[in-house]
Formats: sequence, structure tokens, C-alpha cells
Amino acid sequence: MKNSINNLSPLDGRYSNKISEITQLFNEKALIQKRFIIEIEWLLFVLNESFYKTIKISKTDVKKINKFKNDFDQSYARKIKSIENKTNHDVKAVEYFINDHFKKNRLEKFIPYVHLGLTSEDVNSLSYALMIREIKDETIISINALNKQIKSLASKYKKISFLARTHGQPASPSSLGKEILVFNKRLQRQIDQLKSINPMAKWGGATGNYHTILLANQKRDPVNIATKFIKKFKVKHNVVTTQIEPHDWIAETCHALIRVNNIVNDLNNDMWMYIANDIFILKPIKNEVGSSTMPHKVNPIDFENSEGNIGLANSMLNFFAEKLPISRMQRDLSDSTTLRNIGAAFGYSVISYKSTLKGLNKITPNNNKINEELDNNWAVLSEAVQTIMRLENIENAYEQLKNLTRGKNLNQEKYLEFIDGLDISPKNKQYLIKLTPRNYIGIAAKLK
Repeated sequence: MKNSINNLSPLDGRYSNKISEITQLFNEKALIQKRFIIEIEWLLFVLNESFYKTIKISKTDVKKINKFKNDFDQSYARKIKSIENKTNHDVKAVEYFINDHFKKNRLEKFIPYVHLGLTSEDVNSLSYALMIREIKDETIISINALNKQIKSLASKYKKISFLARTHGQPASPSSLGKEILVFNKRLQRQIDQLKSINPMAKWGGATGNYHTILLANQKRDPVNIATKFIKKFKVKHNVVTTQIEPHDWIAETCHALIRVNNIVNDLNNDMWMYIANDIFILKPIKNEVGSSTMPHKVNPIDFENSEGNIGLANSMLNFFAEKLPISRMQRDLSDSTTLRNIGAAFGYSVISYKSTLKGLNKITPNNNKINEELDNNWAVLSEAVQTIMRLENIENAYEQLKNLTRGKNLNQEKYLEFIDGLDISPKNKQYLIKLTPRNYIGIAAKLK
């Protein structure tokens, strides 16, 4: 895609090279192509199923029509768009384009059966089902790439203990790997849910009552006919609808993607804080500039970029999920313009995943800072000490540790002095003597 400084959206400008695979799946050409393919497939289906008074089609003509379908390119899309500019109807433009080609290629006898028994929403419903499935699958590739790196870092850093913080204050130590692993597990659950959502389409005509399919096949069940056709595309047939497929499955997809994005953004925020607190440091990239005036700056820009794009994506996804399932009576057209923008939300999402991945590839633990924090916070062992004291039936264990540690600077010397004065078993005393903020991490390093 040519990158133009005149583009309105950064998706088509600054970020175009990052989401070219998304753009190809959900641009207007892709939508036109899906409609075109569906119209051709329905025509061949009508002829092969011997609808009322349809003529026989030869293998030669089937071959010619399939070649016409498979040759779809930019020129086809431009011609269809030119027709649409005159008709002001997108699906009808596809029908007219097919008819015009048939006239020029000795296929006139099939023109009456093009778009037979359909309303435009049948074609659009199936088109968007196919497009959203494809863009969802492509998006999952980017999510998986990010989650693979998250899992790799979780394994790499599983034995690096550090000072955890709750409410921003020093808390029982954890390991860097375990805290990163949390995001891997959360993302995987949402990826599985996103994968499980089945695309749906309707094929029931003007108000969803199969009027015309029944007229053309009075001795057959029109629902079975429609289901048979939809099944060719591996899409679930929504049998009972108004003129439009109600888009509930699209809302489910949007909500699932929002949850993915929220998890990624939670990771962004945590990484930003870890970097700000020197737990992680960023590897400087040669020729990159962190500030126009402060040469020393190495900023967490990738996590910030991801956060901004997630905000854009989720605002759109929330709107889609709330708007699309609502339509006045049998239909209104407000969903049409809304559906055209779904690709943008996926685009902003994919940019965010790639930015977060880029950020994760730049981080490295700051072991000196990590160990310094641990060594200066012996008070975090008060949890362990008062637990042992409780097990040894010592009264007011919590209160004793509260008096020793809360708002006070407990160092190693004072800690060992307190332990030495406890009336507890030699085994437990020895355990507490050997305990340090660096090794008090429970099973953090073993969690998988």
C-alpha cells in the first residue's frame, strides 16, 4: 500500500505497513469481492439445485463462470464501484456487473438467475461473516505472537525474585517470571473464547421469511436449501431473523476482543511502572531519539503507543457491540455504515499487540535495583514470621509484628534480633533465620 501523507487515518498512513494483512482483509475491495463471489456461488447453486424453471448449465459454462469468479482483481472492483456510483446501491452494482459480463460472453441465458430470491442483506450478511472470521483469525496470529513472547519471558525470569507491591507499597516478594506468567494465562483464556465464536449469516430474504426461495422451490424446505448453501462457506446459518442478521455474534466477538485488549493494556501499565521504578531497563536502540532536548532519555514509547491504540480500538469495539444488535423493526440502515468500520478496530488492536511485543523485546531486568529493593525491605518477612508464631500458639503474633514493622525501618540486624528472642521450635527458628527477602517467594518460580 502506498503511504501518503494526505491520508486522514494513521491506519492508512503512519501505521499502514504494520497492518497490511488486516487492510487487505477488510478494505472495500475485499467487501466487493466477497459479494461478487457469493453472488456467483449462489447462481451456480440455483442452477445445480434445479430451482423452478431454471435451465440446465453445461460443464463448459460452469467452467467459464468459475473462471470469471476466480479472475477477480482490482479492475473488477473499480468497475463495480463505478456502477455503484450511479446506482447508489452496492450489492445491486455487483449484480449489474455480472449481468454485463454475461451479455458480453454469451452467458445471457443465466442473467435471470443472478441474485434470484435474495435481498442485499443476505449477501452482506454472509460477506461480513466471512470477512470478520478472516480478520479475527489474522488478529489471533498477532495475539499469539505476543503471548508466545510473554510466556518466554515468564520462563526466562521465573527465578528472579523482586519486591512485589500492593497498593504501591512493599509486599511479599514474587518473581518477575510469575508476574508475567499471569498475563500469559489470562490472554490464553480469552484467545480460546475468541476462537470459539462462530460467524453467522442469514439467507431468508426481504423480511427473513424465505418468501422467494419457497416460491422457487415449492416442494422443498426453504430453510434446508438456505442452510445447505450457507454451509458451503463454513458459516452457521441463523434461521430466524428479520431482514438482517441481528449481529449478536459480532457483539460477542467485539466483547471478547475488548477483554484481550484490556489484558494487554494491563500489561502495558505494569511494564510502564516497572520501567519507571527501574525494575526493568530499556535497551537503547541505535539511531532512536528519546527526546528532542534530553539526549539521555530512553522512553517506554512502545507500551504507551499500545495503550493509546487500545483506547481507540476499545472505544470502537464498545460502540459496535452496543449498536449493532439494535435495529428498528425489520431493519434500518444504521448498521450498514457501522459494519464498514469494524476493520479499523481490529487494525488499532493489531498495532497495539505489535507495539507491546516490540516493547517486551527491549526490556531487561535491572538486577542491581531489584536486589537493592529486596535488601532494604526486611519488613516484608513479617508475614512469614507471624505465621510461624501463630502455628506455635504465640498470642498476639500479628500485633507484635505490627509494632515491630509498621512505619518503621526494619533491617536485617533488627530482624535477626527479633527472631533470636522468639520462643519457638529450633526448626522453625532456623527456617526464619535463613529466610531473606530474596528467597521468600513461595512457589512463584514453580508455577506454570
